[in-house]
Amino acid sequence: MAVCPQCGAPTGPVVAAAPAGTPPVIAPATTGLPENVAGLLCYLLGWLTGIIFLLIDKRPFVRFHAAQSIVVFGTLTILRIVITYGLVEGMFGMHSLGLLGLWSMLSLLIGLLTLILWILLMVTAFQGKRFEVPIAAPFAKSLAGSSKI
Repeated sequence: MAVCPQCGAPTGPVVAAAPAGTPPVIAPATTGLPENVAGLLCYLLGWLTGIIFLLIDKRPFVRFHAAQSIVVFGTLTILRIVITYGLVEGMFGMHSLGLLGLWSMLSLLIGLLTLILWILLMVTAFQGKRFEVPIAAPFAKSLAGSSKI
């Protein structure tokens, strides 16, 4: 460490402590995005952006959100496809209005669940928090590469 030749005081960079109550500064990744923004973007286009961020970002926070996006929105997409094609096929084969009502209700519920989870997960990721979807989180942790994230 260098010292001042006149007074003997240490010279060098002065590091000031952050005032109490200020949010932590999150260092940017190699992509140039802060962790919280990258976490939000993992959910932007559902499982598609989840795959992209899982491949390009190595930070545990971002990898968890990317993996959770893949598991949650991938499952909901597959479920919606199965319900749409499975029940529509059954509906037109039987000409039953009961199946049409069931299909409409299930489709509406899955769409509403998708919208709520999409908003909730993006907001919590942007806040720097990790909201774990109860059934999907264990699969997301293993997909992200560590069960201790």
